[in-house]
Amino acid sequence: MSTLMRAPRERGSWFWDLYDFDAPGLKPALSLAARMSDVLTRYQLLTPVRLEYVWSVMGAGTTGVTTTLELTKPLLTDPDLADRVRGSRPAAHPAADISDFNVLGAGTWMDEEGQPRTEYRLVDLSISTAPTGLWADLSVHHDIWGRYDFAGRPHPEIYRNNAPRLTAALKDLTALLGTAPEPGEPTYFGTATVDGLAEPDADDNGLGPDLTDWLR
Repeated sequence: MSTLMRAPRERGSWFWDLYDFDAPGLKPALSLAARMSDVLTRYQLLTPVRLEYVWSVMGAGTTGVTTTLELTKPLLTDPDLADRVRGSRPAAHPAADISDFNVLGAGTWMDEEGQPRTEYRLVDLSISTAPTGLWADLSVHHDIWGRYDFAGRPHPEIYRNNAPRLTAALKDLTALLGTAPEPGEPTYFGTATVDGLAEPDADDNGLGPDLTDWLR
């Protein structure tokens, strides 16, 4: 069972517009997902286990069908994955296609004593397959990446044990993709910077903002 509280909105997100990185389409998108996931796996932030995507029909909108496809091989070594994705198209909607997909899996975070713990969807990765061009979006929803927990209490050990890995992964992704990410819009739960999260000002008692009213 998870021991981390997950915010309903992003704590921080990072967007890469990759129009010039590769051609659009499903196969380039899967290749991009594999290369980005490889970076995230090195930092134990994401080990992919499945893809999730919504089927839509151009001009008609979503079909209401969401497919969850289990990964039987690592993304980097599955040459048949694009065919498996196409083969999961709902039979009732032969004209349906997908415009993006989510790469889902677990990551490892370190508690205050430095003990590793596994968390499903520690980070979220989404990739575009649309003909308009590639993009990628990475997001986090937990409080371990900042200096304060959701209640505003400082947790310096947890911050030191986790935030540097996120920063290092973002820097490696920037090197891989050849461009820095665009930080996502601030939410109630946090504000992203190019290489991590902005820290809120502490009050007179040394506490950060209490965000738990949106977690109940």
